[in-house]
Amino acid sequence: MTTSAKRQSNLAGFFVGLAIVVALAFVARLLKLQVYNIKDIGLGIPGKSLEYPLWAAILGLIVNYILRTAKVYDFVKPGFRTELFLKIGLVLLGAGISFKVIVTAAGGAILQALILVTCVYFFSWWLGGKFGLPDTLRAVMSTAISICGVSAAIAAAGSVLAKKEEITYVTALVIVTALPLMVIAPLIAGAIGLPEPIAGAWFGGNVDTTAAVVGAGTIYGKTAQQIASIVKQTQNALIGVVAFLLALYFSMVVEGKKERPSAMVIWQRFPKFVLGFIVTSLLFTFGAIQKDPGAAIAALKDWAFCLAFVCMGLELSVGQIKKMGWNPVIVYLIVTVFNTLLALLVAWAIFGWLFPASL
Repeated sequence: MTTSAKRQSNLAGFFVGLAIVVALAFVARLLKLQVYNIKDIGLGIPGKSLEYPLWAAILGLIVNYILRTAKVYDFVKPGFRTELFLKIGLVLLGAGISFKVIVTAAGGAILQALILVTCVYFFSWWLGGKFGLPDTLRAVMSTAISICGVSAAIAAAGSVLAKKEEITYVTALVIVTALPLMVIAPLIAGAIGLPEPIAGAWFGGNVDTTAAVVGAGTIYGKTAQQIASIVKQTQNALIGVVAFLLALYFSMVVEGKKERPSAMVIWQRFPKFVLGFIVTSLLFTFGAIQKDPGAAIAALKDWAFCLAFVCMGLELSVGQIKKMGWNPVIVYLIVTVFNTLLALLVAWAIFGWLFPASL
């Protein structure tokens, strides 16, 4: 195949793949609407808790299998742009997050975020070293588990120059664990009788993705949803800090450079979408984004995330997981259990004792 013909094929595959992603996103939204008003779909779970991320990921996984079976996956793969849609969604997400609300309504969220991110990150980093994982994979995995899943993994990957397959691998693990936790965590919280503020803080500190956190909180109750969102958003705000520190560490320690990395090196590695997230958040905080346009931005954000979740399902590669072996899976699962138990203890101490919350 000539270079020109190959480009035309890739361009055609891009548009076909993008059309598949958009179509699946529409179907995911329709499925959400079909069950949204059902009060109980079983086990006391309201239909409104089954938000579009769940449907989008499931549809992506199903079509992923179909495309690979039909041997047309490689042709349409150029249209699957998980990172692009996620970055767009994250920038738009800032337009609905007020730092003022985080500080004044839930001071405990900041303390919990600092404790969990620090403890979980360093435990994951240490354990990954014991299992012989590459430093780049350790950094991406540790950031994903300790902060907020896929978006944090992308930020870390840009800072440490991680391999594409490492991002894909961690993304797969995040999806595989976050979706079940979105349903299981509220059931456990109900079984042990957690008050809503404590349960919400636990979800926010334990479940890896923002969408799954909101879903878990919605299942449990309105106050749980609010607390869970604030805790997770507080952790999200630490993405840029962790990305910057990783860039410093990998440049000076892992890569063996004795001099401090230049401002240009840090800028090249720093995930630029984090700046967009901060800017839109500040605009929202100081009233530059009002209620009506904010609603439109929120709708665009939901569509961007829906497209991203479809792509996550489409890009999940069982073969890639097999290729990298079981050690990363073991590390991820052990750290997830550690995070779950620690988050429950910290949430109980902070929101049940130090800063009792009731929104």
